[in-house]
Amino acid sequence: MRRATPRLHYVARRYRWLPSPARQAGFSITELVVVCVILVSLSAVAFPIAKYSIKRQKETELRYALRKMRNAIDEYKRFSDAGLLPVDLGTDGYPAELELLIEAHNLVGQGPSVIKRFMRRIPIDPMTGKDEWDLRSYQDDSDSFSWGGENVYDVRSQSVGTGLNGIPYAEW
Repeated sequence: MRRATPRLHYVARRYRWLPSPARQAGFSITELVVVCVILVSLSAVAFPIAKYSIKRQKETELRYALRKMRNAIDEYKRFSDAGLLPVDLGTDGYPAELELLIEAHNLVGQGPSVIKRFMRRIPIDPMTGKDEWDLRSYQDDSDSFSWGGENVYDVRSQSVGTGLNGIPYAEW
């Protein structure tokens, strides 16, 4: 029996110096509060940056869509001035409607196998989320916001918002 006592005493003594299981369970409330404060302050700094970067990306997409459509209108005008496309009466060589840019056209004098399409589809306005655009004809005033309906000379966004540069999207 004498041997059992030192052994029990040794086991009890061995665990006495270890930290209690309650102290090992997790973080203290102070540590959690400090971490939460740091995360909130970092997200408060990052949120405006993310908001402006999303708006800047949409503005870049809008510029690209406008440039793409205006180049297609100019190319249509070039082809009609060269006599490769039939010109509708009163359109001055510009497309009568925006949908003419996505249709396939047989080029005059080039044979039936030569087909020209100026755009694959009408782009979506990233500011409104629709494929609808404000149009301006060649006969309209330069500061007019209504379309006369004769032809499509220019396009612009229907959004009422203002860009990061301070210019409304309808004037881009």
